[in-house]
Amino acid sequence: MAAKNLHDRVLVVGGGPVGSLTAYLLARKGIPVTLIEAEPELVIDYRASTIHPPTLELLEECGATQAMIDQGLICPTMQYRDRRQGKIAEFDLSALKDETRYPYRLQCEQFKLTNWLYGQLREIPGVDMLFSHRLTDLSQDDHGVEVVLDSPDGERRIKGDWLIACDGGRSTARGLLGIKFDGYTHPEHFLVSGTTFDFFSAMDDICSVNYTADPVEWYLLLQIPDMWRIIMPVDPSIPDDDAITDKYIQGALQNLNPRDEPYDIVVRAIYRVSQRVVNTYRNGRGFLAGDSAHINNPLGGMGLNGGIHDAVSLTDRLIRVWHGEAGDAELDGYEVQRRPEAINHVQSMTVRNKKLMEERDPVIRQRNLDEWRRIEADPTLAYEHMMETSMIASLRRSGLLS
Repeated sequence: MAAKNLHDRVLVVGGGPVGSLTAYLLARKGIPVTLIEAEPELVIDYRASTIHPPTLELLEECGATQAMIDQGLICPTMQYRDRRQGKIAEFDLSALKDETRYPYRLQCEQFKLTNWLYGQLREIPGVDMLFSHRLTDLSQDDHGVEVVLDSPDGERRIKGDWLIACDGGRSTARGLLGIKFDGYTHPEHFLVSGTTFDFFSAMDDICSVNYTADPVEWYLLLQIPDMWRIIMPVDPSIPDDDAITDKYIQGALQNLNPRDEPYDIVVRAIYRVSQRVVNTYRNGRGFLAGDSAHINNPLGGMGLNGGIHDAVSLTDRLIRVWHGEAGDAELDGYEVQRRPEAINHVQSMTVRNKKLMEERDPVIRQRNLDEWRRIEADPTLAYEHMMETSMIASLRRSGLLS
């Protein structure tokens, strides 16, 4: 039975990468969309940049894959390292060439994807992009959803047939939909800094993606197109304002790689990291996707990818319902497919990654390092490891990737 679209519109709250992608995937299939974003313009955010192989496959048909490749950096190898022992294991994703058309990690900052999507959306009829519009309330019935927005011109009310909340880890829409966000927040803060210093010139055995374990100060050293990005923990006793000063960041970078000259610091930010998944991805005509539905630590580069996978899964279903190719029950499959993935793969793997990076017990720590070496040395285990960390295996299990 064809859906009765009384308001002829889907409302998407949140104009980040997941929200703008959701809007684009719907709009390009003839569904009118209103994209609602609280910020006045594109947000330049360096938190996420890793795009995994299956994400590139899922976005290939809509053109986003090539757009990201054009702006990104192809990184086929990744390392596990130790501050004291150096390189422990290296994995080359080109070994997955028979499994995927994109056997590598692509480093492309999320704002570059968002900016490309904005350009595409502006060219599609039926798309309304509302910046500086903040969601303050919503209501729904069997026929649609109405949102109340705080806009530059005062209060606005807009109706739609469906609402998709992509407004981040502190989602207003999630709270208004009455959906619980179970989990916990890590006690330490995470510092993200960026420098144009070429770490290849000083550390000749690294690659573009390096996870370095340490019981006191582990770090992720990641090359992106314009700089090197470093993520490391900050003791919760250190005030946020102190952790983003030149003095603190210079000390952290000099501890990572001592040099006579100071580092040029071009990016600095500090944020809290949680491990949370909502108890349901849907309430009536309201859905959650991306960080609104699940958040995790960045060790594995799975947060943004998981949000993109949400967008693909949900929009594929909604497009079929909207055009009368399936009944509303089709939408129930979204949570069935995506929530177990968030819990059983993304959450479990990112939690495990963090424990491995920060292990303090010297015996357990050495055992972990030896295990990385063992996996690298065994071609079968190495292959299985790369299939899991690239998200290919889990997406095949869930049915999102063929």
